[in-house]
Amino acid sequence: MSNSEHLATVMVDAFIDAVDRGLDLVPVVADSTSTAKISPFIKRFPGRLVNVGIAEQTLVGTAAGLAIGGKIAVTCNAAPFLISRANEQIKVDICYNNTNVKLFGLNAGASYGPLASTHHSIDDIAIMRGFGNIEIYAPSSPAECRQIIDYALEHVGPVYIRLDGKALPELHDESYRFAPGNIDVLRAGHDVALVAMGSTVHEIVQAAAQLAAEGIDASVISVPSIRPCDTKALLAAIKPCKAVVTVEEHNVNGGVGSLVAEVLAEAGCAIPLRRLGIPDGQYAIAADRASTRARHEIDAAGVIRHARELHVKQAS
Repeated sequence: MSNSEHLATVMVDAFIDAVDRGLDLVPVVADSTSTAKISPFIKRFPGRLVNVGIAEQTLVGTAAGLAIGGKIAVTCNAAPFLISRANEQIKVDICYNNTNVKLFGLNAGASYGPLASTHHSIDDIAIMRGFGNIEIYAPSSPAECRQIIDYALEHVGPVYIRLDGKALPELHDESYRFAPGNIDVLRAGHDVALVAMGSTVHEIVQAAAQLAAEGIDASVISVPSIRPCDTKALLAAIKPCKAVVTVEEHNVNGGVGSLVAEVLAEAGCAIPLRRLGIPDGQYAIAADRASTRARHEIDAAGVIRHARELHVKQAS
């Protein structure tokens, strides 16, 4: 695997390998073959892909029907349109009826940058957490992404996988093994815990390195498995620290920040928490990724600023 790779490319490679090993997998797209980077699959398996056109509700209904017919149905289209336009179909056809569909939310977060709020998906995790019995994952690296997809295709039941739209560098070596529910502690520290999901994990990795140079010892905790989530392990990873900063390219409500807040509150753990994301009541700005993250303080520099502030408060 290359050092930096688009997660959609990882997805397509996983689909090809799955069919090669005998899984009866059928991708369903909504005029989104380019977004899904799925041309290699089409060339390899002509006639196996279903394209319903720009009709996301039909996309999800078709996938549910294929699953009921015994297929492993995977939907591949942009996260904002999957989650918003097909909301009721996801709720009823997939979740309520517990159909074996794997929903891939492509170009999630603010991946579409200048295309702005119509194309940003900053509420998908919050919405999916509101639906029962669907597993939710947000990979942060190519290797993790591949392992999550391989697991999801073998798992019987609904799964949502949030995929970033930019090429991401690798965070893990060959020894890494994903397991549903597991958190991923990339660095252990005792001053401040930095917690993120998906592509913003790279921001906290960078922030922790810079904080270490300043004498601030930060834990780096990735949460790729939103549901299920080993909340006891998450709490245990956070508790050695004096403060917590959560980071996500998502609204501050309903995502990893809310998950951490719930874990701390339910445990009666009085560790100061600062949630970084798209602020309550706002949308992500229309800009390239670097500008968007800088504006909303979800880049490494923003994480460092908030971690410093919390560290100083706890030391005083």
